[in-house]
Amino acid sequence: MKIQGSTVLVTGANRGLGLAFAKALLAAGARKVYAGARDPSTVKLPGVVPVKLDVNNPQDVAAAAALASDVDIVINNAGITGGTPLLDAKDGDSNLRRIMETNLYGVYNVSAAFAPVLKKNGGGALVNMLSALSWISLETTSAYSVSKAAAWALTNSLRNELRAQGTQVLGIHAGYIDTDMVSHVDAPKTSPDDIAKRTVEALERGDSEVLADDTAKYVKAGFNATPAAYLGA
Repeated sequence: MKIQGSTVLVTGANRGLGLAFAKALLAAGARKVYAGARDPSTVKLPGVVPVKLDVNNPQDVAAAAALASDVDIVINNAGITGGTPLLDAKDGDSNLRRIMETNLYGVYNVSAAFAPVLKKNGGGALVNMLSALSWISLETTSAYSVSKAAAWALTNSLRNELRAQGTQVLGIHAGYIDTDMVSHVDAPKTSPDDIAKRTVEALERGDSEVLADDTAKYVKAGFNATPAAYLGA
């Protein structure tokens, strides 16, 4: 998928990785970048088109698909996290549902709304921001890992369903990225600019999956370990 001259929608584009995606796309020659955000007034990057888009709001999603009817590429970046254990007696259930609503159903909502748009415009590409935590769960990431594992499966299923219309479906896996969402985490982190750059390169190559940092590569390689990495503590 060529970035030069393309039109792109990025969800959660007002800050963090979404902002890095928007910058990288403009630098790579995208003709237009729609920057989705719950509050479009928070989109400050010059050269993008702010769009009101809460991925959990069906009216927002439908309106965005109508407005951005010229898109070639859709990047599902918006996501949330939370550290409540799955079996927490007070908040475990509500926390899981809240995270799944954005990280799984939000991705589905946007993908379903824009799949016909991509088809109309020649196929294009759909990019889902996943995680190394799609494949492994840490003590503090249980609900997030569940949501990203589900989003990985969704991505693989969408790839099968959209293949016939010529849509490239790209899943991006990475470990901790240096944004405010994980500012409290004391662990190695990759620059959001690096992740965005590698995503642009993967799109250009026509990839279906990219392991965007050493953490993702290490975790996926652990599938072949004995015991497999995802079985560990």
